[in-house]
Amino acid sequence: MNEERAASGLTFVGTQCAICGPGTPAKELYPANFGIDDITPARFSARRLPDRVHYRMVRCSRCGLVRSDPVLDEATLSHLYAMSTFDYESETANLKATYGRYLAKLRRIGGRQESLLEVGCGDGFFLEHALQQGYTKVQGVEPSEAAIAGASPSVRDRIVCDVMRPGLVPEGEFDAVCLFQVFDHVPHPELVLEACRSALRPGGMILCLNHNVESVSAHVMGERSPIIDIEHTYLYSPTTMRRIFQAGGFTVREQGRVNNTYSISYVVHLTPMPAGAKALALGTLSRSRVGRCSLPVPLGNLYLIAERP
Repeated sequence: MNEERAASGLTFVGTQCAICGPGTPAKELYPANFGIDDITPARFSARRLPDRVHYRMVRCSRCGLVRSDPVLDEATLSHLYAMSTFDYESETANLKATYGRYLAKLRRIGGRQESLLEVGCGDGFFLEHALQQGYTKVQGVEPSEAAIAGASPSVRDRIVCDVMRPGLVPEGEFDAVCLFQVFDHVPHPELVLEACRSALRPGGMILCLNHNVESVSAHVMGERSPIIDIEHTYLYSPTTMRRIFQAGGFTVREQGRVNNTYSISYVVHLTPMPAGAKALALGTLSRSRVGRCSLPVPLGNLYLIAERP
């Protein structure tokens, strides 16, 4: 990998297409637009207000996979995520509803479903949901120390403070692995898939839900889309998602568009508008029952369920 050392002392590392490998040409989509002052844990915290700050973005000329290039080195990224905050408790009920719908799809496909691992589990709210749905063993992996500190005592001791990597979890330990809005963030998706595949027993299922770079909203908004963000190392389409999972040794069983359940306030939170107008709208909605109303909306996400053969 090529490395560039910024004047600030931060190290930036070149990336490669996670499907086609090194040396594959890529076309620039957007130049980098961040400053050194943007490199803070707040920028790498979950579900912050979209701020349109991003690395240089490119698209692989062979397979179409979109990625950031270059990105911060792994040690710096790990530190930023470790120091990041978890402050979206108001949306956890809606997230449970969304993620629960797709976990139900995984369960309908069949096979034993007793143990579940969630990668990037935040404060463990979905681990609690999985226990309520009949899983007898759950475990989470989460880099944010603040998120784990805020977890319920019923699941806190089941969360490992780390990033998912080969060797972290014993082989063949789980029936299901879930990654919700995590796969876009990892600098080496092929290694994460290797670790997830190893963690699954033969016949176990993986559920991945993340942004769709080819969604209507992504096409319409372009660089103004909330998914063009400094947190995202890779952005996937249905085709590139399927290809990277197949390359990782999985058999794709089901794939499709996600209907997210969100409050009206959170939909406004995601909508591009002037900062002053957004602050006024969110302030008004926070004092209104309307802002807390929830509805299912297709906001440009995709899901994929695959099996370890």
